Amino acid sequence: MANHKSAEKRNRQSLVRRARNRINKTRMKNCIRTVEEAIAAGSIEQAREALQLAVPVIAKTASKGTIHKRNASRKVSRLTLRVNAMQAAA
Repeated sequence: MANHKSAEKRNRQSLVRRARNRINKTRMKNCIRTVEEAIAAGSIEQAREALQLAVPVIAKTASKGTIHKRNASRKVSRLTLRVNAMQAAA
């Protein structure tokens, strides 16, 4: 437990930031799951729409510092490749 005033403040800030990061990360993961479910179902239109909704959410998560920008770029790239491959196969 924190004993100094500054350490108590740091603890409070950490709790708030952790909660904020969890919210952002959960929202991002839900968007990614939506895209992956649409891909698994074979629905090209739903996958494309879900991807268009997921990309800004992933970018926002990176801009807030919850994940690294390269991690966000990699996630977007891999999802886009999968959706494009599904379209090419159809």
